[in-house]
Amino acid sequence: MPGRSRPVDLTGGARPRGSAAGGERPPAGPGATVRPAGLRKRWLVAGIGAVLVALIAGVSLGPVSLPPGSVAAELLNLLPGVHLDSGLTEQEIAIVTELRLPRVVLGLLVGGLLALAGGCYQGVFRNPLADPYLLGVAAGAGFAVTAVIALGAGAGGALSGMPVTIPLAAFVGSLGAVAMTYGLGVAGGRDRSPATLILAGVAVSAFLSAGQTYLLQRHSESIQQVYSWLLGRLATAGWHDVLLVLPYFALTAVVVLLHRRELDVLSLGDDEASSLGLHPQRSRWLLVAAASLGTAAAVSASGLIGFVGIIVPHTVRLLAGSSYRVILPLSMLFGAAFLALTDVVARTAAAPAEIPIGVVTALLGGPFFVLVLRTSRRVFS
Repeated sequence: MPGRSRPVDLTGGARPRGSAAGGERPPAGPGATVRPAGLRKRWLVAGIGAVLVALIAGVSLGPVSLPPGSVAAELLNLLPGVHLDSGLTEQEIAIVTELRLPRVVLGLLVGGLLALAGGCYQGVFRNPLADPYLLGVAAGAGFAVTAVIALGAGAGGALSGMPVTIPLAAFVGSLGAVAMTYGLGVAGGRDRSPATLILAGVAVSAFLSAGQTYLLQRHSESIQQVYSWLLGRLATAGWHDVLLVLPYFALTAVVVLLHRRELDVLSLGDDEASSLGLHPQRSRWLLVAAASLGTAAAVSASGLIGFVGIIVPHTVRLLAGSSYRVILPLSMLFGAAFLALTDVVARTAAAPAEIPIGVVTALLGGPFFVLVLRTSRRVFS
């Protein structure tokens, strides 16, 4: 059985071969190396379809409901060389292109970043509970952004037009937080167990939250702005925020997706990864830096939106396979659609009032977190 471990391990399919299901279908052993790619084609189409549905639904639904068909035609008119009669008035076209479309696109970018970062952290730390929120990365970015707003470094703290200094500060804060979490998690030894890393993340988050509270107490005039930001929101005035987040999204997606195969190797352990020619620490910190960059951009644009990095990657893992070649691209697509649709719920559930999107994701993520706790041992054992 010399061919049993290497081809299966590198695609993340080792467990099904040792399970009862693998025993029922012996020929599925080699097939386990092919299954993620076969599933990926179908799920990729589903992910793209989910993004398109979320895009049309997000632009169509609101205080002024617009026909989805007319909205789709108007969106196609944005493509070069396309001229369709959408039947919308000039005012409705302005609502589509200047008000709702930037917000929906921002939601797609933020959701894709948070889900992609969550899947990346889970692979790096070999922990199904790891996400930007629980590891303290979002708290670090939040502390840095709060400092920028409270101290007036972000153009007077104006959140409607996100200053360039805010994502840069959030990036520094997120990297500092993940370094603190990682350092605290390995303090006293080389063991990086999932429980230790999660507890370290909780401790770092508590410490940074205390610092954030102190800053707000000393700068009470910034409380309202920071509080609305902390609850999570996708309110945007035009395309300014979208254009600022887009480069971070592109860079994060390129780096993480190009290195997604390395996460399958890292899942074998550092010793095995080194024997296969991988430099574990270098790969780990490159991926952590890229995921932190994406988290920083997402947090600076939308505030603290929790649980996206757990809900989406874990659902993809349960449905589409355990290989990170599958998990990461699908998490990015379904995460984008998930947050855009969640924003629709936040805008319409209590209309004309608007529920903070972070509240909606927390209501969905709390029960799902319990599910992850119950199934993580089976999925990652």
